[in-house]
Formats: sequence, structure tokens, C-alpha cells
Amino acid sequence: MPAFPEAAARATRDATLRANLRHATHTIRDKRARAVAELADWAELRAAGKAIKDHTLRHLDCYLVRLEEAVTAAGGTVHWAADADEANAIVTRLVRATGEREVVKVKSMATQEIGLNEALAAAGITAYETDLAELIVQLGDDRPSHILVPAIHRNRAEIREIFAGRMASWGRPAPEGLTDTPADLAEAARLHLREKFLRARVAVSGANFMVAETGTLVVVESEGNGRMCLTLPDTLISVVGIEKVVPAWRDLEVFLQLLPRSSTAERMNPYTSLWTGTTPGDGPSDYLVLLDNGRTAALADEVGRQALRCIRCSACLNVCPVYERAGGHAYGSVYPGPIGAILTPQLRGTTGRVEASLPFASSLCGACYEVCPVAIDIPEVLVHLRERVAGQRGHPLERAAMAAAGYVLDHPGLLRAAERAAARARRFLPRRLPGPGRAWTDTRDLPDPPAEPFRDWWRRNRR
Repeated sequence: MPAFPEAAARATRDATLRANLRHATHTIRDKRARAVAELADWAELRAAGKAIKDHTLRHLDCYLVRLEEAVTAAGGTVHWAADADEANAIVTRLVRATGEREVVKVKSMATQEIGLNEALAAAGITAYETDLAELIVQLGDDRPSHILVPAIHRNRAEIREIFAGRMASWGRPAPEGLTDTPADLAEAARLHLREKFLRARVAVSGANFMVAETGTLVVVESEGNGRMCLTLPDTLISVVGIEKVVPAWRDLEVFLQLLPRSSTAERMNPYTSLWTGTTPGDGPSDYLVLLDNGRTAALADEVGRQALRCIRCSACLNVCPVYERAGGHAYGSVYPGPIGAILTPQLRGTTGRVEASLPFASSLCGACYEVCPVAIDIPEVLVHLRERVAGQRGHPLERAAMAAAGYVLDHPGLLRAAERAAARARRFLPRRLPGPGRAWTDTRDLPDPPAEPFRDWWRRNRR
């Protein structure tokens, strides 16, 4: 993937993409605003969600051990994966042990993050996505572009073409005479997926929350495909990031109010599935893979760790002016939008071209922070990560200029002299910066220094 500026430059020239994104994000954001306005205690719920997440992250080691003990006591099996390769190897081994060569999947950001579908394919195992939007993406040889609605960049006509042209190669073909009405498209997906639900013996899932107190895993979804995957197969393998744990059952009271209203603008989630371990002869065998993959490194950053509060609601994407114009693919990550701009560089590091560009993929308008249901201060983390990237990749002249500016700002006498010199020379100052500063002034003018420094004005008028 190219760095964000290059990818975004191409995406913003796609008129169809921009129209699809604008219609979808504005519709979702307006519905969310109405749903949130119904609750008089939304601010208190938001503060509670933040507090629970912060407390959990501060004591994550204790709660993860408690979770493992509870899952094991309930009959489940826990595996720990330090990175994507280890997680993929564990899941592949578990699937092979069943003798099966296909799995059905509940929508899972963690499995997309580690490239599980590709790893399973390399081992001769086919993974079938069962979420409608993920199915569209898979059939279209595409990539997700939104956390909640992965196929948000596709309109109905494009989806009809994908179903008509590709469903047959993945299983049951699309019905003859398929139209692009939502009801027809949904029915085609139901018929296509039903045979997979009834045939598959292994399912792979993520989880929205894990309860340390009881070992319970929670999946919230709105189509019912998750319920089918979680109950019909003989084996269930869950791949979940370690930050998804919450201490106690009662904590779900907060998050099951915050998440539906922030994501789908619903008062209550249509399907909330909870399972605790396994019982012989009742339900699938239960395996839990706890995924680190950079999360411990993010946890060590006192400013950046707040990104681990994220409950994947996607509210920040729907209000972001940059995402609305560039789309999710420009971010080069399974996590697009404002949350992706701070999460991806922390999980992957900031040395790559894509990762180093993401903290700058923002106008810092703050709309993302205002809608975040767990109060992640995304602009604060963006600025923090920009500082990190500049320290690694900044131009030598730029670093020297920043060091000189810092020295002047630390010495009031020098600052006063510099302000007076700038005021006297204001007519001769350039409109564009030279050298590495040229890119900054390609899209903005340098501000004119005031004719008189504020210090001098104050001394003259406020004796």
C-alpha cells in the first residue's frame, strides 16, 4: 500500500466512491445523533465506559489471568498468541485437528488484522465470511473500508453485479433475475449462506467483550449470522485482542448501551450472543486465542494507550471529514478512519511509510473525540504520534529549526528580540518557506507578523 497522501489523492478523484461515502456516513451519523439524544445520562455512561476501560488497562495482567482461569474452569481452552504468525498457526492447527477443510466466520476485526483467511487458504482451508458486508467484500476480491459497514464504498448496483458474477464460484449461485433492491440482495445472501451454516463443522469468531469474572465471551451483531456460527458447528475458535476484557458481568450494562447507539444508532442490539466455556454434548467445543500483536507495546505508551479503549463502534469514521473524502482503503489498514490513524501505528510501529503517514491523516478538528463513546482523545494521540514520527523521520533542517525555536521560546529576552525583528522585517519576509518547509506552504500562506509585538503594545497601553 502507498502512504496515505498518495492513496487519498487517488481516492478523492473517484466521484462514485465519494458519493457512496457521503450518503452512508451522513445517514449513519444523523441516526446516531438522534439515538444518543434520547438518553439524558449519555455523558455519565460515556464517563463510566472510559473509567472501566482505563481501570482494566491499568490492571490488564491480573484480569487476563482471571479470564484464563474462568474460561478453563468452564471447560474452554485458552491459547496465547504474541503476534499474527503465532495466532494463525494456532488456529490452523486447531482446524486441522478436526479434519475439516472449511470454516464459517463471524465478522472479526482481529482475524482481518492478522490475515487469518489468507493463512488458512495457504494451509488448504477455506474461510467463508457470513456477515453480509464481509461477504460482499470477499466475493468482490475487495478489502473492508469501514469498521461497521465494510462494504460502505459499494452501492446497490455494484453489489448486485458482484453477487450475480461471483456467488456461483463460492457456493450457491445468485437467483435468476436478481435486482438491486435491498430485500432481493439480502435474500440472495441468506440462500447462499444457509447451506454453509448447515454444512460447516468449524466456526471462527471474534468477540466484542470478554468478562474476566465468568469467562464469558460476548458478540453483538444485527443479522443473526453470528448466532448461527456460534451454535451450529462442533468447534468454535475465538480470536480476540487482549484489550477486549472487562472485569465483571455488570460492566456489560454500560457497554451494551454505548455500543448499539454509537454504531448502528439502535437502542438495543438485535442479536447479543454470550457463551461461557462448553458443556459435553451441548454446543461446540470452545477455544479462545488471546492476541497481543502490538497491544502490549501500545499499553506501555501513557498517551497512546487510550486507543485500546476502543469498542469498534465506528462513530469516529462517520463524522470525520478526511474519511468521508478519502475512504477506508486509503488508510492501508483493517482499521480505517481516525481510530485507525492512531491504532495502526501503535500496533505496527511507525517506521513504515504507511504507518508513518497515518498520524497526519487528520485535520485535528476534534469531531472524533466528541462522538467517541469511551472518550478517546484521538487528536491528542495524533499529535503525540506525529512527534514520534518527526523524531524518527524528520528532515535535518526541520529538526534544527525546531530545536532553535524551542531554545528561543525558552529565553524571554531572545523571544522579545525575535518578535521585534520580525515586525520590522515583515515586508521582506517570503510568502513560501524554502527547503523542507516548502510542502507546508504549498497549501497555505505564512501568517503576516503583526506590525507591533504584543509585549510592546501591552507595555505602551497597560502601564
